[in-house]
Amino acid sequence: APSYGQSNNPGPKFGIKGGLNLSQLYVDQPSVEDESMKVGLNFGVFGKVPINSFLALQPEVLYSNTGSKLTYGGSDLENVLGIEPGEVRFNLNYVQVPIALAVNIGPLNLHAGPYVSYLVSANVKDLKQSDLNSSDLVTLDTDDFNKIDYGAMFGVGFDVNNVTIGVRYNHGFREIGNSGFAGQMTENSKNGVGQVYIGIGL
Repeated sequence: APSYGQSNNPGPKFGIKGGLNLSQLYVDQPSVEDESMKVGLNFGVFGKVPINSFLALQPEVLYSNTGSKLTYGGSDLENVLGIEPGEVRFNLNYVQVPIALAVNIGPLNLHAGPYVSYLVSANVKDLKQSDLNSSDLVTLDTDDFNKIDYGAMFGVGFDVNNVTIGVRYNHGFREIGNSGFAGQMTENSKNGVGQVYIGIGL
């Protein structure tokens, strides 16, 4: 029985992991003319706790760098928000705690579950005020964004001995901007993050 359970819950039970984030904010703002993905990093620790021969809990603690690159333009932006058209780079850095339920099918695992994230730091670059010259920048920081984010994630992984490789998507349920200027710029925006990772058992 122990050997059967082990064969159906392959891969490391505790380790470190890291990889790439491909994130987008999906900003619902009429003055946004274009939005492109931001490439970031994710890294941290993970555990895998078998429940039975094919189910396991997979808690993690990760650092996750998200955001997006937006191109604002048009008179609405200048009149309502008071900033010039141009590219704006959002950089959001979270500590994320996902807890997944993994279904193991041989070396393959399908996992899904909730996550909660805490915003450690944030900044916005290259945002120009219309009443300033082009060399001046307005910088939004951590206080302009909601500190807590939460949502759901799902993915697929492949476990071989002490190595796990996988892809995952995180869908946020909470708007990133607070009720101030950041909220106006990122109206109805939520985190959408695709992840590619590799984990190594310790």
